[in-house]
Amino acid sequence: MKVYIIHRWDGTPKSDWYPWLKKELEKKGFEVITPEMPNTSEPEINQWVSHLNKIIKNSSEEIYLIGHSIGCQAIMRYLTTQTNIRIRKVIFVSGWFTLKNLEDKESEKIAKSWIETPIEFNKIKNKAKNITVFLSDNDPFVNLKENKEIFEKNLNAKIIVEKNKGHFTKDDGIDKIPEVLEMIK
Repeated sequence: MKVYIIHRWDGTPKSDWYPWLKKELEKKGFEVITPEMPNTSEPEINQWVSHLNKIIKNSSEEIYLIGHSIGCQAIMRYLTTQTNIRIRKVIFVSGWFTLKNLEDKESEKIAKSWIETPIEFNKIKNKAKNITVFLSDNDPFVNLKENKEIFEKNLNAKIIVEKNKGHFTKDDGIDKIPEVLEMIK
């Protein structure tokens, strides 16, 4: 089975908890792909979805998709473009539909298209019936209550709220997420 880990805005496949998770999953026999997403400092929907279309190959085997922050957005939007893909499980870490406390006007401008461009939830639900979202009670960017409700209502997602994990980045002291590893069997 294949696992794809899609990093966050301003992230790389070598940042945060991705290298740890990749190593642990490979020990279990998974093929793990952690692509470098394009223009990571100024992510654009079409570029990221197009890149995922090139990276994620439809095959007869089921796949796992793991996204972090804007990587979750990219995965959702990618799924709406697919017709024949077998998704075993989708795991989102710090997934969002709305954001708060963005650092500057440039960040707000970048986030605006991701926030305002509608997502076709029914297309996602048809392809991914097993979605789990990890949120933190002290994420400085993700409004817990609002995003939790949107994920539950629109995607029937299972929500796991962690204590004091921030945005689940290395800056927040997070370089491992054993709970995510446990979800992949």
